[in-house]
Order: sequence, then structure tokens, then C-alpha cells
Amino acid sequence: MNSLSEAVLSDAPPGELARAPLPEEYTAAHLRAEDVGMFAGQTDKDVRKSIHVGAVPMPELAPDEVLVAVMASSINYNTVWSATFEPLPTFAFLSRRAAAGGFAARHDLPYHVIGSDAAGVVVRTGAGVGRWRPGDHVVVSCVQVDDHEPATHADAMLGSEQRIWGYETNFGGLAHYAVVKASQLLPKPGHLTWEEAAGVLLTAATSYRMLISDKGARIKLGDVVLIWGATGGLGAFAVQLVRQAGGIPVGVVGSEAKAGYLRALGCDLVVNRSELGLEGPDGKDSTAEQAKRLGRAIREVAGEDPAVVFDFVGRATFGLSVFVVRRGGTVVTCGSTTGYRHEYDNRYLWMNSKRVIGSHAANLQEQAECTRLFGLGKLVPVLSAVHPLSEVGEATRTVQNNQHIGKVGVLCLAPREGLGVTDPVLRERIGESALNPLRAQGI
Repeated sequence: MNSLSEAVLSDAPPGELARAPLPEEYTAAHLRAEDVGMFAGQTDKDVRKSIHVGAVPMPELAPDEVLVAVMASSINYNTVWSATFEPLPTFAFLSRRAAAGGFAARHDLPYHVIGSDAAGVVVRTGAGVGRWRPGDHVVVSCVQVDDHEPATHADAMLGSEQRIWGYETNFGGLAHYAVVKASQLLPKPGHLTWEEAAGVLLTAATSYRMLISDKGARIKLGDVVLIWGATGGLGAFAVQLVRQAGGIPVGVVGSEAKAGYLRALGCDLVVNRSELGLEGPDGKDSTAEQAKRLGRAIREVAGEDPAVVFDFVGRATFGLSVFVVRRGGTVVTCGSTTGYRHEYDNRYLWMNSKRVIGSHAANLQEQAECTRLFGLGKLVPVLSAVHPLSEVGEATRTVQNNQHIGKVGVLCLAPREGLGVTDPVLRERIGESALNPLRAQGI
């Protein structure tokens, strides 16, 4: 282990961190450009074959960037997309990024360090960074923006140069070190461990924008909200946000086992799609009869049609979402894990004055507001499993096959779970079982 990593793990003071030399290489989960065509003609695109863990060169730091020693990260679905080279190989993103010239040219490499979540310690800052110092404990936003772009100052997600770090950029979070813009950082909640903190920002903030923000559905007291994939990362945070806002979450799951886990998250109203004969998450289009069955099931448990439908599943669910949401209601979508081309009956949209809102990630203010809710104990992590970085392929495979519950964490520099807590008083007040509701169920 290099001296900088040793200093980080020993909680060295800021001065010692700043003096420790940067290693020339670091360990990272990465893809190789030479592998882009490896899954051609294959049905099962096994991400364990495309994700490599090994040494990569340490990049130069731009003036507005920060080098973070990554203690922990987590798996998001964009890691699956990256590792299957679909819908596009991420190397195309890196090439376009590099075309801007200057420091952006570093991103176009024959390898791509992936990962869009991280919690860790600042170890270096660029010459133009004044807000952050070595030794700061931080969580990393997945959103990189160009703050010279006017649209960014209205809403960072509207800027044409907005991109997702570790997916559309290089030097991501599934590694011992990560290069991020200073504008991606927020203080780590002190009562959370590294692995807990690393599994909240991307998914929780995405759910926050979809449901709470004025850019999303803006749910209110008493709203019935249908949540697809309610035991996944996005869905499990959506359940918490709806409850905290005074709404009524109705979670959709695919098995009775997942229904039990969902109730442990505080979602008492559950619809089991397998019992209704709905298609699984395989990209098939829904039918009118399936939509009617789902609508009846929702009214049976909630008493009325949902005001909002939370949908990231895409093709397999979108037609159902448009059908079941109430008159004047809203379908809010942030992804399409089962396919991007959706079919739905447009009559139910226009004749009943329904709305569809597209929502992508979250701007830094929304992420700060969401992180504050963790600091208040209003939101808690939904971690279910933790893997070492050496097993990142297996961790990603679990998400690829929809075999996970909540969030799947990855230890990077952290040698074991349970480290990184700087506010034990708040942690004790909230309670271990409350902070880890899924793991308390024995997952």
C-alpha cells in the first residue's frame, strides 16, 4: 500500500495528507476499449467478463478538481449499462468529452474507470479550489456540470454540458481514488459509515428530484404514489420520501419475499405483480387487461387511483403507469431499465389531462437538501450487501440480474465495514436497526 493510502487509513491530519506523495498508479474497476465487441451475438452479457480490477495511471488534476481517496462506493444501474456496452459503449462518451480539449482530453483513454457514487477523504485540491481541504470527509455527486454555461445557473440538469461522472466521464468512484469537480462534493453525514454514505447520493437525490422538487411531481400530503421497483435503490428511497412528505406509498414488487422487505421499509401497501400476471422486467409491452388488473389492485389496497406514478423501469411498465395514474395525475420517469421505446395508449394521457415528467439525476441544491434529510435522520440508507472492490464484478452481476434489494455497496480503500462515523451520538439516537432496515431483516 502506498504512503498516501496509509495516511488516509490512519486518519492523518490534513498537513500529512497534503505532504504524502501521490502514487503513480491506483487500483480501479475499469472497462477496456478492446472489449467493446465482446458480447456481440450473445444473449447473456455477463458483466463479470467485462469489468476488470487492476492498476491504472493516476491522472493529472485540473484547477477546479479534487482528488478523493474513495473509502466506499456502490453499484448503480449505469454500471450495468457501462459493462454491457449498451445502449452505447461509454468510450464514445469519453471521446466526445475529450474533444473539448485542455484537461478534458485526459478522459479519452483505452480504459474507463467506472462508478458514479463515492464517499471518501479529500487528499488533493486543484489550484482553483477554495472550499475543500485535505482531510475533509465528503460524498460525491454523480453530476458534473460546466458552471460557465448560463443554463447551469438556472438548473444544473438543463446545461448541455451536464454529464454523469463515472459513466459519461472517466476516473469514476469504483476505485481507490477518484477525480471529481469541486462542485460535485457535499459533506458526508457524520453518523453514517463509509459504505452507508456511499450508497445514498445518486439514488436518493434522483428520487428526491422526481418526487419532492419543483422540477418533479411535487407530491403533497395525502397523495397516493405508486412506486415501481420499490425494493431497489431508487424505489426504497422513494418509499421513504413519500412517507416523510405525508403521502401514501404503494410499492410494486415481484415476489412475496420482496413484499416482506418492503413492509420493513415502512410501506404497508404492496402490490405483487407476479400475483396479477403482469410481465416481469424483460422489456415486453403491457396489455390493456394487465393495466385494468393493476388498477383494481391499487384501488383495493389504497382506495383510489394514484396521484403520481414513480417509474424508472420503462418499456415493461410505462403503458401501465399512464393507464393507472388518476385524472390530472403525473407519471415521473428517470430511466428505462427494460427498454427505451415505450408503447402506451395516448387517449388515457390527453383525454384525462395526465402529465409525463422526465427527470434526470438532481442538481447540487436538490442533493444538498436530500443529504440534509439524512443528517436529520429523516432518511436512512437502504444497504443490503457489501462487497470488496475485488468482487465488483459479482456485485454488478447481482444488480444486472435484479437479484438485489436496496443498494449494493463496495468497499474501496476502507478495509472493513463500520468505519467513518464521526457523529456517534446521532447514530446512537437513530439506532443501528433503524439505520439499516434491510440488513436488520437478515438480508
